[in-house]
Amino acid sequence: MRIILSVAYKELSTYVTSPMAYVVAGVFLALTGVFFINTVDQPFALASVRGLLGNTAFFLMPLIPPIMTMRLLAEEQKMGTLELLMTAPVRDYEIVIGKFLSSFIILAASIFLTLFYVFILRFYSDPDPGPILSGYLGILLYSASTLAIGLLASAFTGNQIVAATVGFGIILLFSVVSNVSGIVGGAAATILEHISLTSHYDAFTRGVIDTSDILYYLIMTTVFLFLTIRTLESRRWR
Repeated sequence: MRIILSVAYKELSTYVTSPMAYVVAGVFLALTGVFFINTVDQPFALASVRGLLGNTAFFLMPLIPPIMTMRLLAEEQKMGTLELLMTAPVRDYEIVIGKFLSSFIILAASIFLTLFYVFILRFYSDPDPGPILSGYLGILLYSASTLAIGLLASAFTGNQIVAATVGFGIILLFSVVSNVSGIVGGAAATILEHISLTSHYDAFTRGVIDTSDILYYLIMTTVFLFLTIRTLESRRWR
């Protein structure tokens, strides 16, 4: 655990001392602000962050996490420091989990900054706290899954742009796969619906916390982190 925290602290220091964290947070807040205004600036608009968080999940989560994770392993490979790190007394899973935690902390902090919009709602109306709390729980689980996918993409290549593109493609595929389920029908449609990132998030925005949805995101995160660890382990045999 100490090594995982050390890796996470090192990556957090890199985020904080570089413009990336501030640019990502700024863009994230600007776009979520647009989503919020678009949601409340409607006739008979509800005092809710459902539209804000729903648009954040669909539009920002395929984009922001790959950008945040693209350098975590790709840059190490390009600079040749990954081989040095792997020869140190550090296990592959400690490297992966430490880097994942650092990116999750930065993204979670950006998400929590959007609570400012919740305070605005509380000042002008009386929103139901249930859907707000469940919505933020859902977006945190959603972000963990997408960050794990982005980290796997970063482990595939030493090129950060390629890593971000691959991560974006995988996340987008899991985001829109539920739309295809309405075309294929039958058992295939059920399978596609179950593996969709967005279909498991809808319940959170309605204030419903389903154990199966929580397990889905935890399993997705675990699977992609496991694949990332296996990808690093395979480098030892090259």
